Amino acid sequence: MSAPPRRRRVGVAGVVLVLLVTLFGLLLGRLGQLQLVQGPELARAAVTVNTRTITEQALRGRILDRRGAPFVDTAYRTAVTVQRSVLVDAADGGRGLVTRVAAALGLPFERLWAKTMLCGTVGAPASPACFNGSPYVPIPVATGVDARRALTLLEQPEKFPGVGVTAEPERSYPRPDGALAPHLLGWVARADAAEVTAGRGRIGPEDVVGRSGLEQQYDTVLRGTNGSTVVAIDPRGIVTGTVGSTAPVPGRDVVTHLDARLQARTEAALAHAVTSARSQKLKADTGAAVVLDVTNGAVVAAASYPSYDPSVFAGGISSADLARLGDERSGTPLRSRLTAETFPPASTFKVISVPAAVNAGADLEGTYDCSPNLSVGGRLFNNFESRGYGPIDLHRALVVSCDTVFYRLAYAAWLEQGGLAAPVTAADPFVSMAKAFGLGRRTGVDLPGEAAGRVPDRAWKEQYWLATKGEACRRAASGYPEVARTDRERADYLKRLASENCTAGYQYRAGDAVNFSIGQGDTAVTILQMAGVYAAIANGGTLWQPQVAAAYRSPAGTTAIAPKRVATVPLRPDVAAYVRSALGDVTRPGGSAGTAFKGFPQDRYPLAGKTGTGEVFGKQATAWFAGYGPTTKPKYAVVVVVGQGGSGSKVAAPAVRQIFDAILALGL
Repeated sequence: MSAPPRRRRVGVAGVVLVLLVTLFGLLLGRLGQLQLVQGPELARAAVTVNTRTITEQALRGRILDRRGAPFVDTAYRTAVTVQRSVLVDAADGGRGLVTRVAAALGLPFERLWAKTMLCGTVGAPASPACFNGSPYVPIPVATGVDARRALTLLEQPEKFPGVGVTAEPERSYPRPDGALAPHLLGWVARADAAEVTAGRGRIGPEDVVGRSGLEQQYDTVLRGTNGSTVVAIDPRGIVTGTVGSTAPVPGRDVVTHLDARLQARTEAALAHAVTSARSQKLKADTGAAVVLDVTNGAVVAAASYPSYDPSVFAGGISSADLARLGDERSGTPLRSRLTAETFPPASTFKVISVPAAVNAGADLEGTYDCSPNLSVGGRLFNNFESRGYGPIDLHRALVVSCDTVFYRLAYAAWLEQGGLAAPVTAADPFVSMAKAFGLGRRTGVDLPGEAAGRVPDRAWKEQYWLATKGEACRRAASGYPEVARTDRERADYLKRLASENCTAGYQYRAGDAVNFSIGQGDTAVTILQMAGVYAAIANGGTLWQPQVAAAYRSPAGTTAIAPKRVATVPLRPDVAAYVRSALGDVTRPGGSAGTAFKGFPQDRYPLAGKTGTGEVFGKQATAWFAGYGPTTKPKYAVVVVVGQGGSGSKVAAPAVRQIFDAILALGL
């Protein structure tokens, strides 16, 4: 007998109820697992998968001259972009759209299509053909295009869906008054992986960083702070909306002490000096010029030769062009002869030797023999820039640049120290005075890559010998057969020198001392160091740190950079006055630079200075002139050097004259 129908319905309902309770329990358990156990992990995944942060690049600050004229500015180039979602959704992957865009712009399809592919992805071409940016921003398929042509694409949205037109910032170089100043300004390039890592979030892979000059020195000031935008994306990685954003903070401007008008004329004067030297059958392969304010160390103008147009870096530079600028065969135009190159100072060094000799016991008012030559240690040392003048005072020795007077003074001091038997620690008044004037150490100028130069004292001589003894002894035995093939006399000289250095290269000989007194031998200085020396002579003994930048500027205000006093040279007032008097006569008739300054209005703007012609083994002479003016109230030190430029009086002094002509004309 079967159960009643009602009882069967209750049984079925019970089973269903049990199933529902069971399923509900499983659901609650799963929800609990998701929320309590896997919740944090899933939340992180949701954020990671569904949003992305896009960096908003900060606008880089400008570099300005003292009057506000921009040396480096921001220009904008027109870019045509395509939304990635449009490409992904198209049946052909967007090839048809890119084809139409390329035709409208008059550009090859392959160039635009390559930009749709992210660098590093499968099938993408090498950089810079691919797109080296974020996958979550519109793709810039063409940059630097004609703006009017690009805007026509926006007028046909049905034909060019997802196409946009933007303005992308890049560095520009307006050349105020024709001034280039590339070795002062420097250049920028995209940050590399190491810089991004070291930046710890402050530098992104799309940022540019300074590579040289002021761009590098003040990179953190110029770069500003990037902003960010958080966007929502779908599972395909396509942006679907904006979640939030933080605006970027533009970089600050760097205001320099440079006067663009004088900078242009200084560059022209240096180029003319090189041309003049070459007309005299000289190589004149390098050079530099500096105008320094003697009252505070401000660099008002500075030029390096060979030079280049900084606009080659606008929008990025090819590896081939960058290699050419660094190629020795083209004179390595990227190398700054202002900071990275050293030269023998030659007779410009004599303003240091006079106070050094007085400190060693020489009579400031005494008379000294300016003979045509002098035998020291079995070697004959000749007057290089002048003939013999007989008995003369130190004033006259500076005016006519008599070498043998300084040879005698240095030789006497060397003997007083003990000659060859003197210890490495022996106090040398010529070395001490050179170091007091800042030689042998970096000036601290606000430019990267500065060389320290060299003061070849006894300690340096010993260290150099220890470092090179092995090679010297090897060459003493083998000689220089590669040189002998073309120059037997030079090869023989080099072998004798190697033999001497092998056995006794550590000795500080009399020849080292006398060469040092006229800025020859192993002495090496930068042009900024010599500008500092003459500024100190002019201002009474204060060494200022050369400074190119004067202030930082932003909409919030201007922050001045204070001048930095480095040291006070132990220069007796009477000796300083004596040297200044002699330097004043150098630029007048009878002085070694009298011809170069003939006709200059010395009555209202008197000048002082010193020529130098440096001998370099195996090369043509280095031409120098270092001066300052006006002598009545010194304001500017001006120095010009031309490597392998020959005579300082014939090549460098006329260039300094041209720069002072410009200073007068500009009312500076």
